[in-house]
Amino acid sequence: MKNIHRIIVAALVCATSVASAQTVEGTSYYLPKTALRLTLLVEKTSYQPGEFAGYAQRYMKKNDVQLEPSTTYRLINTKIATFALPDTAKRYTLTLDKRYSISEVARTDNGILLAINAEGKSVELPAKFVAAPKPKPLNPKDYMNEDILTAGSTAKMAQLIAQEIYDIRDSRNQLQRGQAEFMPKDGQQLQIMMNGLDTQERALRQVFEGVTVRDTTELTLEFVPTEPVERQLIFRFSRHFGLVDADDLSGTPYYISIAADAPAKSDEEKPNAKKDKDDIGLNVNIPVKATATLYDGNAPIQKFDFQAPQFGTTENLSGALFGKKQTSKIVLNPITGGLESIKEIAIEK
Repeated sequence: MKNIHRIIVAALVCATSVASAQTVEGTSYYLPKTALRLTLLVEKTSYQPGEFAGYAQRYMKKNDVQLEPSTTYRLINTKIATFALPDTAKRYTLTLDKRYSISEVARTDNGILLAINAEGKSVELPAKFVAAPKPKPLNPKDYMNEDILTAGSTAKMAQLIAQEIYDIRDSRNQLQRGQAEFMPKDGQQLQIMMNGLDTQERALRQVFEGVTVRDTTELTLEFVPTEPVERQLIFRFSRHFGLVDADDLSGTPYYISIAADAPAKSDEEKPNAKKDKDDIGLNVNIPVKATATLYDGNAPIQKFDFQAPQFGTTENLSGALFGKKQTSKIVLNPITGGLESIKEIAIEK
């Protein structure tokens, strides 16, 4: 019995040693799928009625002045760009052992393969939108004289402000005609005086016409195409509320369609395809051309062509590319995972 026990133990040790010798190191990676980043440029317009808006018709002969505050939104522009996400259906393990000259594997932080024996290409992020600086708001009271500020009633105050506006316009006309009592000495001084009168009038008109403020912001939506689609709802936009939920019927619907070319057959799909004895688990995408079309209701407003690996196939690259005497530098497209460059290099000993 003791001899049998020794034989069994010896056999187990031997089997363990063989299994250990056959263990191959590797690194896991993903190939990417292409996602769409939709950027919306939205203008928000806020209106605040003037303090004396109710007197605009009487003293300024304006019939179109709003008496209530309002906020509206306008979609100025849309842009579509691509970015990469790991395709969980394309997770592979790259064999790394002494038979193959692979010294470097470049991946993104989320595991997308970028390059072998080379530095991966970086993706330039789109520049962030920066709104133009807004002018400093004017305070009408800074441009009112003592008679206006000490008027006994709002009606009298509104009347005096209107008279001041008409006086400013008269002064500007006299300057333009060269009939002012105190004419400037040169064109630069004239321009300074005209700008001052314009600013004063604009500030005083605010008490009747109100103040309109416009702010432009950039909003971003992401869409991952998984199959060709025809007019799929992507967002809604309301004049009164801006970007709203897809099920909020107060907004106008915007749709997206995705069309893609038919993929070529991969090696695995070809009849009588032989398995590569040097298969090290290195795969690359073969993307196909796709087109995204954005619709405002029924009207197409933008078309965008891109390469979509999720609609294409994959190709296996042989480990023979990484021999002992000659190896290769391989760089993949960081968005599509397609083969961008392959360069053979001799190994110096």
